[in-house]
Amino acid sequence: MKIILISLDTLRASRLSSYGYGKATSPHMDQIAREGVLFEQAFAADIPTEVAHTGVFTGKVGLTTGVVSHGSELTHLPKSVEWLPALLRSAGFTTGAVDNLYQLKEWFARGYTYYLNSVGGNRWIDGRTVNDMALPWIEQHKDEDFFLFLHYWDAHTPYLPPESYIPEFYSPDKDAYDSRNKSMEPAYNHTAYPFFKHHHYDLVGPVTDSNYYDALYDAEIRYLDDCLKELDNHLEKLGIKEDTLIVLFGDHGESLTEHDIYWDHCGLYEPTVHIPLIMRWPGRIPVGRRVKGLVQQVDLLPTLLDSVRIEEPKGINLARLHDPAGLDGRSLWKAITRETEGTHDHVFLSECAWQAARGIRTERYKFIRTHDSGPFTREPRELYDLAADPGEKNNLADLLPDLADRFEKQLDEWVAGKLSGNPDPMMHQLAVKGLPFRRRIEQILNAAGMTWEEWSLNPQRERFDHAVRSKSTTVI
Repeated sequence: MKIILISLDTLRASRLSSYGYGKATSPHMDQIAREGVLFEQAFAADIPTEVAHTGVFTGKVGLTTGVVSHGSELTHLPKSVEWLPALLRSAGFTTGAVDNLYQLKEWFARGYTYYLNSVGGNRWIDGRTVNDMALPWIEQHKDEDFFLFLHYWDAHTPYLPPESYIPEFYSPDKDAYDSRNKSMEPAYNHTAYPFFKHHHYDLVGPVTDSNYYDALYDAEIRYLDDCLKELDNHLEKLGIKEDTLIVLFGDHGESLTEHDIYWDHCGLYEPTVHIPLIMRWPGRIPVGRRVKGLVQQVDLLPTLLDSVRIEEPKGINLARLHDPAGLDGRSLWKAITRETEGTHDHVFLSECAWQAARGIRTERYKFIRTHDSGPFTREPRELYDLAADPGEKNNLADLLPDLADRFEKQLDEWVAGKLSGNPDPMMHQLAVKGLPFRRRIEQILNAAGMTWEEWSLNPQRERFDHAVRSKSTTVI
């Protein structure tokens, strides 16, 4: 038995053709979905990258593990917390990864026989890098029972797809740098601009048309899709495609100007928390199944363990493959086999990086409570009727206070139950260190001789760029 778990970092569900997008960003992923199962309402309970992947590999949400912040110095995952690759290795699987999350936290390398660190000289990693490491590894281990984790970053900023992919999504007749186009001004004059200037805007160039950034995102997805097609063709060439369970998932999505978020992944809104989730296992998973109910990332661990039990590989010791105690995830197999639709009636949501907020997503409603809005302007409570307002533009918290109160009470009770009297790690983070990404902006501003207070009152690109030019040292 072979399992390939594929993280498609920053991939927004609604930007895939199989999730209803009108452009051809994902022909091969769509084909995988037709050959297996697609979960229409899959959600990232914890965002962004660090907390999302911790949930995938533990089967537990952030309030269970204590890992709720991305990029925090306070975060630690005890070695006593059971970890998916370690569980599979103990049962007899050869475990491998092409990944660089080890650069964030040490626990992401736990449990692997082979950890191929994909970090390189550039801060971005494209699918070519991943495939060049993954394909030879698969060939070397094709006769073994293996678990392989692949982490593709193509849809993450900075959007730098191969140039040949851009014309399909942005006409060569258009000028992305036309000074008469002012659509980039809200992004360039946003409070978060100092961070994105270095990590995104300067790498792409002086773009004036915001639609160009959206097109670059689409082009990155299409390039990623071709990399996945190459991977799939390799499995077929080796004769192991039929034996391989492939799982594609997004760790979080991406906001493309919605809610004052410019090409980044914060906010508990649908563009960021609604993720793609697709599985294919020839002969075991029904073809063309679309699951309509709510599921979440932490469901993946129990699902993969159940998959091994279903297959019963001869070389695997099933007695050593136990479900960890205290799982928040539930196996997706009943949904896959049409016994149920989904695994949850509601999903609790959390973030603590750019902003600190928690929320609840039901089939119809979204409730968000913000504790610290960071560089954004947010109402303390937000309530959206997703059936009538899928774009989450009309906050109903003041119009429907009883319903908002009911969701807030439900959220409070869930948090209290998870904490069981222990300190809240989100509140501890805010009290001791503050928001991790606000601290990053403050460090950049300080290097430019500015303070957060003066910048946030008047965030104008020209002011910051002038401050940077006046300094003799490089501001990053």
